Amino acid sequence: MKNKILVVYYSLEGNTKLIAETVSKAVSGDMLEIKPKKDIDPNSKMRYLIGGKKSIIKEKPELLPYNIKSENYDVLFIGTPVWAGNFAPAMRSFFARTNLKHKKIALFSCNGGNNGKTFKNMKSELGENEFLGEIEFKNPLKNDTKKNVEKAKKWAEDVCKKL
Repeated sequence: MKNKILVVYYSLEGNTKLIAETVSKAVSGDMLEIKPKKDIDPNSKMRYLIGGKKSIIKEKPELLPYNIKSENYDVLFIGTPVWAGNFAPAMRSFFARTNLKHKKIALFSCNGGNNGKTFKNMKSELGENEFLGEIEFKNPLKNDTKKNVEKAKKWAEDVCKKL
């Protein structure tokens, strides 16, 4: 039986979206973009300060509705930007409203400097699952995009070999 694969992600500036699209294409997975009803302006000079504060206080923003049920998938690739050393608040909302148990999960993140406790914190939110791998990318839209796309493709393919 072929595994049903879903790539779930949130992206403010496009970095995580680039990696999510690459992973989805590499593994022939469906995609689900998580979007808050009210998001931060990606062009705001205050975006890091605002986003960092929202992450630190563990905000759970209201999400726009989506019609994909992640519970119907066997394998999930979950991606987030790193805000103040943690995953983005939109992902916290997604985790809170989605019953993800007994899934195979691979985590990816995009950051401008440090991954912090992003994966550790995601794993604690996603408890009863099997984790297949994790990988971080440093500003893939600004730093050798082609190399980062290849890295994401190879990683996704390697994760799928474990299935």
